[in-house]
Amino acid sequence: MMFDRYLQALEAQHLLRRLRTIESSDATRITVDGRSLILMASNNYLGLANHPAVKQAATQAIAQWGVGSGASRLISGTAKPHQELEEQLAHFKQTKSALVFGSGYATNVGVIPALAEKEGLILADRLCHASLIDGCRLAKAELRVFHHNDTSHLQKLLEKKSARRPTLIVTEGVFSMDGDLAPLSALHHLAQSYEASLLVDDAHGTGVLGASGRGTLEHFGIQAHSCFQMGTLSKAIGTSGGYVVGTNAFIQYVINTARSFMYTTAPPPAIMAAASAAISLIQAEPERRSRLWKNRERMYTGLKAMGFSFTETQSPILPILVQDPEKALAMSESLSRAGVYVPAIRPPTVPKGSSRLRLTVTSEHTEEHLESVIKACKKVGEDLRLI
Repeated sequence: MMFDRYLQALEAQHLLRRLRTIESSDATRITVDGRSLILMASNNYLGLANHPAVKQAATQAIAQWGVGSGASRLISGTAKPHQELEEQLAHFKQTKSALVFGSGYATNVGVIPALAEKEGLILADRLCHASLIDGCRLAKAELRVFHHNDTSHLQKLLEKKSARRPTLIVTEGVFSMDGDLAPLSALHHLAQSYEASLLVDDAHGTGVLGASGRGTLEHFGIQAHSCFQMGTLSKAIGTSGGYVVGTNAFIQYVINTARSFMYTTAPPPAIMAAASAAISLIQAEPERRSRLWKNRERMYTGLKAMGFSFTETQSPILPILVQDPEKALAMSESLSRAGVYVPAIRPPTVPKGSSRLRLTVTSEHTEEHLESVIKACKKVGEDLRLI
């Protein structure tokens, strides 16, 4: 059958993906096939998915609101936990209003088509997340892609557009597979200079970057009201869902135009309550962010000193480049046998020839965890002749 041939072709290229059952997990360890492994593949950067206060908030909300929302918020109304979270997000991100979606993916495929006018132009970074690219493709505007973080190329594309053509520049703040930062100051300047709008996906920046953990805009000193900003609840916030923030009028516009908000059941109230508790902890416990960056530096410098090749990462995302998907799989499997869980990232998630192991560090990893991972990577890297 067609399905079998397709799967066989993927396997021959070492690109076949399989789901693995996790028997238990916390912020730093998972159990797979009865074995406890150090977890180096989670976006739970601050360990808040496992925090007692976050779990308690979810439990209390379940007791009051039940497990599911029942319908779209435009049908069954807005539960109080949704409203409270959106007010908190707007305050945290220093905007007037916010709107929560079921996922970051749903946010991007809903918001971008709502923003992009039919006669308009979208200019997106080549390495944007799939949800951003899919959102751009769903829009009726023309889509052009600029080279990754290449502001000169972007400027050339902007110079070619007509002066009054509505234009949206799309980028991630922290790129999820490379861990590098977008040059937001330059992108913001170009957007203003050429009368374009800027949309920043801050999924991996929120809670991690900025003096107060507000994300990449705060990190670069850019006012929140000067561009469009979305993010997720599933990384440093430790729960699930996505959101967009902005003016009251913008949020009301999204409510009335974003199909992925209008035509889907609302996220469970318990998850909204848990996210609210997590945002409160991000603001009340900045030491978590300090531990995260300390751990990141220890892991990065230790592995870099051994000779591993990295992307231009500036975040807790540490991608070890091995190019070949077969080698990436071999390294991942060898590390698993050594007690470390980190998956191989292969095309089409990343460009051909850039397969990698994507390690992510959290605030909850101990010094012993980090030393064990560094030691295991050294042995596996030497065995596979990667260093």
